[in-house]
Amino acid sequence: MNLRGKSAFALGLSLSAAALFSGCTTKSGAQAKAQQAYLAGQNAALRQQQAAQFSGVTIVGPVQNPQVPWVAGLTLAQAIATANYLDSQEPKQVIITRQGESATLNADVLVNGVAVPLEPGDVIELRH
Repeated sequence: MNLRGKSAFALGLSLSAAALFSGCTTKSGAQAKAQQAYLAGQNAALRQQQAAQFSGVTIVGPVQNPQVPWVAGLTLAQAIATANYLDSQEPKQVIITRQGESATLNADVLVNGVAVPLEPGDVIELRH
């Protein structure tokens, strides 16, 4: 194969690759998505780091005191009451993150009086 044939072959490959990826997303759109993912990861890491430094429970949501000191036997309802929940509407979901793993609970557990035990470093997120 001569040089001309190699160039045509290489050109054919680059055109095929361009055809595969064209229209998927714009460069600026991909950069924006990457930036959002990066910031979300940074925020999550920061929350976990702060929670690890604080020997208590952190409440994320409409509360007056997001840092609740941990005491033996602390329950989810006690932590939310101590944090002083401020919203007029009850949360619909409660997400408990412990050591990087999350569990989503229906907020009915609060109304039904189910005692959900907490551990130091837990992060509780209250969602509507």
